[in-house]
Amino acid sequence: MFKTTKALVLREVRYKEADRMLTLLTPDGGKIAAKARGALRKGSKTAAATQLLCWSDMTLFGNQGRWSVNEASTIEEFTGLRQDISALALGSYFAECLEALSQEDIPDGAMVQLGLNSLYALSNALYEQAIIKAAFEIRLMCLSGYEPDLTGCAGCGDPNPAEPLFSVENGVIYCGKCRGPEAGECAVITPRALEAMRYFSCAEAKRLFSFPIDGGDLEGLASAAERYLLWQTERRFGSLDYWKKVK
Repeated sequence: MFKTTKALVLREVRYKEADRMLTLLTPDGGKIAAKARGALRKGSKTAAATQLLCWSDMTLFGNQGRWSVNEASTIEEFTGLRQDISALALGSYFAECLEALSQEDIPDGAMVQLGLNSLYALSNALYEQAIIKAAFEIRLMCLSGYEPDLTGCAGCGDPNPAEPLFSVENGVIYCGKCRGPEAGECAVITPRALEAMRYFSCAEAKRLFSFPIDGGDLEGLASAAERYLLWQTERRFGSLDYWKKVK
């Protein structure tokens, strides 16, 4: 059975001498594992299109639940990522997150779009990396069923607490006077950071990164978004650790 699709390469692993084992994210089939035979051979027609973080047109062949790449051509290589080690590391973190939170055989165009928009913004340095990263993390959690409740304090209902605390354990907001043991692990954020989190949760995809924020507001936002994703996924990401070393 042949299947034609567009695919974002989330992972590539060398297999034997010349093959690649790929994890792909597709809008119509969700996450797919596939083998790219001979992709590492000199002159291979699929070499460029099966690289990590490439967005490609692919024809896959399926047999007994296993997929292999029959043909592939590049749509977007995000070349800016290959020229900046920090951008490449952060893009790899995005790919790891998408692989961890996407599902096999379940179409998810919104998650694919988030990945593509984030890599494009990163590749072209359209915004600060910290803003792109925080927006990606918050939006990804929303798309994956972990949308935080940011409407107001979970204790008193105040929609605009002066000193908000974000529970990375429970995904809710508290004001200082309402925080108790039930709040669990919390991140201190500013009112401006709370506005940004609300914006990232529901903004139009094409305007996701355009919320203006900097300084201490951005620092608190970045910490809260990252801690929330790590707490809810209960895992570490090697590419995130590497990005922090090289950024």
